[in-house]
Amino acid sequence: MTTDTTTQQGETVLDARGVTMRFGGLTAVKNVDLHVNSGEIVGLIGPNGAGKTTFFNCLTGLYVPTEGEVRYKGTVLPPKSFKVTAAGIARTFQNIRLFSNMTVLENVLVGRHTRTKEGLWSALLRGPGFKKAEKESEARAMELLEFVGLAHKRDHLSRNLPYGEQRKLEIARALASEPGLLLLDEPTAGMNPQETRVTEELVFAIRDMGIAVLVIEHDMRFIFNLCDRVAVLVQGEKLVEGDSATVQSDERVVAAYLGEPYEDTATAADSDAPSSPAPQAQDEDQAAAEPGKENDR
Repeated sequence: MTTDTTTQQGETVLDARGVTMRFGGLTAVKNVDLHVNSGEIVGLIGPNGAGKTTFFNCLTGLYVPTEGEVRYKGTVLPPKSFKVTAAGIARTFQNIRLFSNMTVLENVLVGRHTRTKEGLWSALLRGPGFKKAEKESEARAMELLEFVGLAHKRDHLSRNLPYGEQRKLEIARALASEPGLLLLDEPTAGMNPQETRVTEELVFAIRDMGIAVLVIEHDMRFIFNLCDRVAVLVQGEKLVEGDSATVQSDERVVAAYLGEPYEDTATAADSDAPSSPAPQAQDEDQAAAEPGKENDR
């Protein structure tokens, strides 16, 4: 049973209702509701295999949900990832997906494609309109590289960046599409504590830009320091949602991470009930055995 202790504030940016995703006979996500308000940072946690990334894929159009709907600012999102990006939702991936043979600047410029109006003929003819748009996109890309601290590496190939900087670059590329909601899939995976702190500060800065953030992460300290609300997925279902204190104190969450099934008081009492007559049965067996010993004599 899902427990929800949240209070809605501000405009609802993301509203996912009854999202279910089945692959044949396997239900990876089951009837999940989640909303993200403007100015919020919301965390999504759960054990490995809980369905977190699958849920992200349903939100961003990579998967078409079997049931349910996803709305962005009140409008149902189309089931195409590039249209979801154009609508205002951007994401990063659990495994870094940069264009390794492109420079840092070129990777960010790729993220601008949904915000430019120039088409094939404009690109081929390279008229004044195209050159103006190209200059504006480059200026915006440099602003984002400055924001994430990579402006001095604009001409480096992305594959030559350290791991932490590749993560930053992926975030900069997502921001290039000018989203109203940013989805981060394990942004601190593989990072050391110093890099994790830098990423935390970066996410706060993104929120201060007016962009709502939904983040998947396994680093509990990072999540609970960062997020206004946290939702927990277990076996594809939302178990609990609330502030950090509420989620941390919920014994079902602790049981889920320890791999132990949660049992309420009534269930535990029922399971203990049959064990009480055991001593009596043992006494009866001993009593029945006594006459047998006399007969042996």
